[in-house]
Amino acid sequence: MRRIHVGNALSAFGLGFTVPYLYVYVAQVRGLGAMTAGLVLAVFAVAALVVLPFAGRAIVRRGPLPVLLAALVLAALGALGLGLASSAAAVLVTAAALGAGQAVMQPALATMIVDCSATETRSRAFATQFFLQNLGLGIGGLIGGHLVDTTKVSSFTLLFAFEAAIFLLLVVVMTTVRMPRAPHITDQPEGAAKGGWRRMAGNRAMVQLCVLGFVLFFACYGQFESGLSAYGVEAAGISTSTLGTALAANTMMIVVAQFAVLKLVERRRRSRVIALVGLIWTVAWLAAGYAGLGHGSQEMATAAFVSTYALFGLGEAMLSPTLAPLVADLAPEGSAGQYNSAFALVKQLALAIGPAVGGPLGASLHAPYIVTFVLFSLAISVLALRLGRRLTAAQDRPWSLVQSRVVARGKAAAESVSA
Repeated sequence: MRRIHVGNALSAFGLGFTVPYLYVYVAQVRGLGAMTAGLVLAVFAVAALVVLPFAGRAIVRRGPLPVLLAALVLAALGALGLGLASSAAAVLVTAAALGAGQAVMQPALATMIVDCSATETRSRAFATQFFLQNLGLGIGGLIGGHLVDTTKVSSFTLLFAFEAAIFLLLVVVMTTVRMPRAPHITDQPEGAAKGGWRRMAGNRAMVQLCVLGFVLFFACYGQFESGLSAYGVEAAGISTSTLGTALAANTMMIVVAQFAVLKLVERRRRSRVIALVGLIWTVAWLAAGYAGLGHGSQEMATAAFVSTYALFGLGEAMLSPTLAPLVADLAPEGSAGQYNSAFALVKQLALAIGPAVGGPLGASLHAPYIVTFVLFSLAISVLALRLGRRLTAAQDRPWSLVQSRVVARGKAAAESVSA
């Protein structure tokens, strides 16, 4: 588990090194223009949508570790190629390789966590994963920003080469992992993959969780760097430096609050924790509405806008020990990889659609934008409570079963002593 967490931190660190600077690199440093830079960002999303269905099947058949190693090598080749590419075609091809490798890493690592954890330790394991991912992204972005020079192509080439080296280092680290024996399907007949997707579609709780996940990701991550930032600049008069402060507040909230929040949520029903996140994000969107539509001072607007990002971070810290373990508990034995990949696919869809919808809306239709996402946040609470009615006790409150087993063992021991 420690090696898996090192893998999460290193992969996030490598991505944080380069992803924030992709647009500047393609459009300005390589001189390929804004359209090509926009296509590169779109290619990242498309590559993820293409490979994730196949990744789920591969994880189920081969196990998560071989799939992770292949994804890391592909991402390393993509990063290295992106640093050397000078034409639009080369940039798009290498960006697709990096995006595909990056997309497959997450369900593979998540499945490894599932295989290496028990029900009572899984929430803490996923909370640690999320904590390290945000820490790695933040540190990687900070260091990368100090290394690049927009007047020198060589500085970006060095940056991408360093990212590739991190992925290859992670290959070495991961090859030392000895996974416990977990059920994997290696003798599926032809067409079994379609059957697996059909069975998952018949799992009503999983379908409801995917719908809920889409709304969650669409209303949060899909707005961070598009609609909400455009709204802040256009409606609230937020400067780019303040926008950076707001993003830092989001990361800081996650890093500071993650394990304190974990103690509060790991003994609560998962469906109700998600419903509470919807209410917290409703308050966050109302704070954003005050920042852009209120009549207070610019200082008050700035404070409200930064608070919006901090409240989003609090909700994210509550979701990290809740959503991923729930996906794992909904998956039949041996199918965690496919379920993790399906949920990652839902996230990628939300991240692809969110900016396309939120960007124009946040930039020009300020009041409708806020009202729309207040309603989306309230919908999160409603969907979560409806999902809770379909979950079993083991899925919604696994801690109660752990307590029951402990009590049962205690009674059995007492009976044996008295006998």
